Amino acid sequence: MSAPRIGVSIVTMGDRPQAVEALLASVAMQDVRPTRLVIIGNGTALPDYSATPGLEDLDGGVTTIELPENLGCPGGRNEGLRRLAEIGDVDVVIELDDDGLLVDKDVFRRVRDHFAADDRLGIVGFRIADETGETQRRHVPRLRAGDPMRGGPVTAFLGGGHAFSMKMLAETGLWPAEFFFTHEETDLAWRALDAGWKVEYDPELLLQHPKTSPARHAVYYRMTARNRVWLARRNLPLPLVPAYLGTWTLLTLARTRDPKGLRAWAGGFVEGVRTPCGDRRPMRWSTVWRMTRLGRPPVI
Repeated sequence: MSAPRIGVSIVTMGDRPQAVEALLASVAMQDVRPTRLVIIGNGTALPDYSATPGLEDLDGGVTTIELPENLGCPGGRNEGLRRLAEIGDVDVVIELDDDGLLVDKDVFRRVRDHFAADDRLGIVGFRIADETGETQRRHVPRLRAGDPMRGGPVTAFLGGGHAFSMKMLAETGLWPAEFFFTHEETDLAWRALDAGWKVEYDPELLLQHPKTSPARHAVYYRMTARNRVWLARRNLPLPLVPAYLGTWTLLTLARTRDPKGLRAWAGGFVEGVRTPCGDRRPMRWSTVWRMTRLGRPPVI
């Protein structure tokens, strides 16, 4: 792919207007301009962003989508991806959290060069760091997470900042909207790998993001358990389903000190077993082996 056209998609619930303005300013300062910017109001009305300084003359302009209800992070992002696919003037889409910030001016250029160099590259994950430069261990897409500056091929990516090949999405499908929150990145990464696409982590692609804990969300424990069960049921060969869920059950019991959280987690696990998980398309054993060689077999 030569000089792929870049699109940017941002989902917001309307509760971080100042952060969104700062993020848009950091998009405007990039030394490679995106073709189009899409902003999705997830159950909220949006202000007029078309005259944002530095973005008012984009070739494709600024597109806003106001959803009547909150569809969750993956559901909201899907609406932006569908609109970009319909318009058809973008080859690579960069999705950014609405409270993130691009510190460097060359992020879009690096993304463009990654995809121009490899037509089987499907996903590039950014490095997430807080205002002090610290990258939390859970934000490093490797089991050996001691060095967040080590890039290369991986089996996962971070939802806060990443780039997708639109050609890949046309083949693999979009985010699993029914997940609503947590583990949707893993589901999409596994489908991409099984379809023969590459997932890369480039720590030089920095998204500054406030330090947070996922447990701040009231639904965290329930959806973490439910979606992990769905993830296994949807994507893993049958012999690996109990191995994967057993590993994560032991890890959860060892790590969680909140009794209410454990009860919510147990309820979510049961919900994941009993409720429909979407289409089951187990990955090939060759994909399992490929993930194992990349350092993360799909049992953890």
